[in-house]
Amino acid sequence: MRLLAGMFAVLLVSGCTVAQRANDSRPPAVPPTAVVPSVIAPPQPEGLDGTAGAPGPQVCTAITRTLTAKLRVPVTAKPNAWNDGGLPAMDLCTLLLEDRAVTIGVSALPSQPDTVSRLMDGAGALKSLPELGPDAFIADSRLVFHVGDRALRITPVGGIDRSNADGIDRAKAVAIALAARDAVPKNLRPARQSDETCQLSTPQAERFVELHVQLRRDYRVNGALTCIWGTFEATVSIVEAFDQTTIPESQRVPPPRFAPIGQPGYYLPEAGELVFRQGRRVVRVSALTNPPREVTLDALTTIVDPMLPLFLR
Repeated sequence: MRLLAGMFAVLLVSGCTVAQRANDSRPPAVPPTAVVPSVIAPPQPEGLDGTAGAPGPQVCTAITRTLTAKLRVPVTAKPNAWNDGGLPAMDLCTLLLEDRAVTIGVSALPSQPDTVSRLMDGAGALKSLPELGPDAFIADSRLVFHVGDRALRITPVGGIDRSNADGIDRAKAVAIALAARDAVPKNLRPARQSDETCQLSTPQAERFVELHVQLRRDYRVNGALTCIWGTFEATVSIVEAFDQTTIPESQRVPPPRFAPIGQPGYYLPEAGELVFRQGRRVVRVSALTNPPREVTLDALTTIVDPMLPLFLR
């Protein structure tokens, strides 16, 4: 009797379950996981090395004589600077040891507690560098340290101690860092360098960062416009380049999503980037936040929208 009662109860529960499933509407769709940018800085236009860019104070030109005497090799520098639009945003310049290029970066805003770790992200095994301070680190691709309230990054194109023809050894990397450390206080760029054309998108950039921006980096590279807005928690940039033969982002695997702007245009949510070609122009619009949050295509098109007549003409 108990067995029959148990079986009847199971059938009742099963029947209710089946009825419930039969009467239910389609199960709710699981919303797709938001993709948040994982990069520290957006891709740079091809050929950007300081040959053209922003005039004004920079570390590289300030240390060529010191390094030529110390290293006993010809040391020169490209005449201009540029900013990578990253987070932290870095003011960059190019030093040349004979024909070996070294990029020196100085944080455009005072360093934050996680700045060094962000700048060393992806560098591989780290070693401390006590001659440059307790929070200085070196890897085979770069070294990072602090000077006052600024972070500095030294990045030889061929790496450090890799035995590459275009690389440099540890001793030279440290010598460059020591010379740069002494030059930084006298060669910091003002926080706000603005171009009136970029003002068109300033309200949209500030709406995205949700603050009045503390950093502006507006300048032209061979006539092409760069606009950068920044705070300690976010950086927004619009970078125009002329006569770029390719859009490297289009070759990524898996391929990027097409964007409804440009001929062609691409949206890369993992980089917080919209890139499009229009005639001889390639335009990159990017936005990065810390902590990272989703950067939608709509947010990027809203930022660039006031300047589209300039780029699409």
